[in-house]
Amino acid sequence: MRVEHQLKAFEQILNRYDGSLPLHRFLPAYFKQNKQMGSSDRRWATRHIYSFFRLGKALFNHTVEERLSIADFLCQENLSPVVEKNLPDFIEHVTLPLEDKLKLIEIKYPDFDLEAVFPFHSHLSEVINKTDFYTSFFKQPDLFIRVGEEAIEEIVSTLKNQNIAVKQINATALALPNGTKLETILKEGSYQVQDLSSQHTGTYFLPNKWDKWWDCCAASGGKTLLLHSLEPVIELLVSDLRESVLVNLDERFRLAGIKKYHKKELDLLQNNDQILHHYAFDGIILDAPCTGSGTWGRTPELLSFFEERKISYFSNIQKGIVQNVVKYLKPGKPLIYITCSAFAQENEDVVQHILDTLPLTLEKMELIKGYENNADTMFVARLIKKQD
Repeated sequence: MRVEHQLKAFEQILNRYDGSLPLHRFLPAYFKQNKQMGSSDRRWATRHIYSFFRLGKALFNHTVEERLSIADFLCQENLSPVVEKNLPDFIEHVTLPLEDKLKLIEIKYPDFDLEAVFPFHSHLSEVINKTDFYTSFFKQPDLFIRVGEEAIEEIVSTLKNQNIAVKQINATALALPNGTKLETILKEGSYQVQDLSSQHTGTYFLPNKWDKWWDCCAASGGKTLLLHSLEPVIELLVSDLRESVLVNLDERFRLAGIKKYHKKELDLLQNNDQILHHYAFDGIILDAPCTGSGTWGRTPELLSFFEERKISYFSNIQKGIVQNVVKYLKPGKPLIYITCSAFAQENEDVVQHILDTLPLTLEKMELIKGYENNADTMFVARLIKKQD
């Protein structure tokens, strides 16, 4: 009876969800409307819907219930009633490593194709290990935080005292189980939630004291905060298309101790010479709008709902923005191009377009293989404007 109840709750959510909202925003609203669901019901429903979407388009010709059972077996380390009902032969194998579980699925289901987990595989960057990348979707990425080097020892101690499994990655980066609630444990402003790959992009910045830098697609300001941690004595301009985003950014900057900065609401696909004509920057960070395909481990519903045409759509936006911001960069200075995409069309191809059409040279670029560290996959390039 319990398993039928869980399956019914899962199927009702699946039938209601159309992909128009991120799943993490849809579920709270759904649960609010369905107050008869207790905490256990909500927990199982969340587990099942996320596991289901992690299967992507694999085994698409099988029933929803069978695909859910396979997905739950692959994604979870503790037994669910759904697996118990539909995959009784696998009950004793639920704690096996993922690689061994996949072998069992491949034997039982000869039509299982790992490549079908990520339906847009033909667009991936050539340097990606595709097997490792596809496999990574069965795991929820870690929660990463960035802290001050001088404070990391104390913060690790605090977290361990709260029985939180914390892993120190480097001098400023910590990995925690996803979903860890830090608000009541760590002091506000003492840490920044920032993916490990995103933190790594900071190694490309190389700012100098007294520089003028522009974070032109600032969003919540994560890259600016990273830049400021590397060199506090710089002049900052942050801009974004959305005013609401810039308002939220103010609070993050206040907590981080950033007091001197300028901000502007700008559409970078338009000519902004009237606003920016007198600006010349020592560095520009372009964390470009993108498909976000390198972060779908956190939003696996996009494996099912993403539309392939959007790859070209975002690639064209990225090229247009680069064209419009480069004119404000001083000769000899860097443009840092960043995406959280795994698609070559948004990464290496955009860099090639920049080199073919704009006065920039490539110093270095990297596809950051987050799937090797239970993190997001990202891309970063450092391009230098040619001397006049």
